[in-house]
Amino acid sequence: MSCVYFVRHGETVWNVENKICGSTDIDLTQKGHEQAIETGKKILNDNIKADKILYSPLIRAKKTAMHISEITGIPAFEEPRLTEQNFGKFEGTPRNGDEFRIAKGEFVCRYDGGESMLHLAQRIYNLLYDVKASGKTCILVAHNGISRVINSYFYEMTNTEYANFGVKNCAVLKYEFE
Repeated sequence: MSCVYFVRHGETVWNVENKICGSTDIDLTQKGHEQAIETGKKILNDNIKADKILYSPLIRAKKTAMHISEITGIPAFEEPRLTEQNFGKFEGTPRNGDEFRIAKGEFVCRYDGGESMLHLAQRIYNLLYDVKASGKTCILVAHNGISRVINSYFYEMTNTEYANFGVKNCAVLKYEFE
C-alpha cells in the first residue's frame, strides 16, 4: 500500500502577522528555515522513506523542500499543482476577518479574482490520483489550504471541519492510499 506525506512550509512573516498568504510569494523567516531543517532531521530520524519530494513553486514551500531534500537525500521536484489557493482580494488581510470567514464557507466563491475551493480541489485530487497511480511514496511540501484538500481526500469532513482544518508550520502528516 503506497502513501503520501504532507509537510506544510516553514513560518513566514505573514504567518506571524496572521495574514492570508495565498498565492502571494512570501519568503520564510529565520525561524521558518530552522523549522524546515528540523523537519528534515525528523524525517531522517523517523526513517521515513520516500521516492521523491514534490513542492509548490512558491518560495516558502520551495525553500522548505530544499532543506528537507538536502538533509534526507530525497530528490525534490517542483509541482505547480501544489501552489496555494489564490484568495483574491483577501490575500494580505487578517486570517480571522469576518468577511473571509464567511467566504471560506462558499466553496464556489472565487474571492473576487481568486480561485474557488472547487477548482483547488480538482487540481489537488488530480495530483493525488497521479501519485497513487505511480505507486511511489511522495512527500508533498505545500500550504495550509492544500492540507485541507488533502485531508478531505482521505477523510470525510463537514464544511465546518474543512473550513477550520489546518496544520502547524512544518508539521508532517501521513496518509495511506487504499
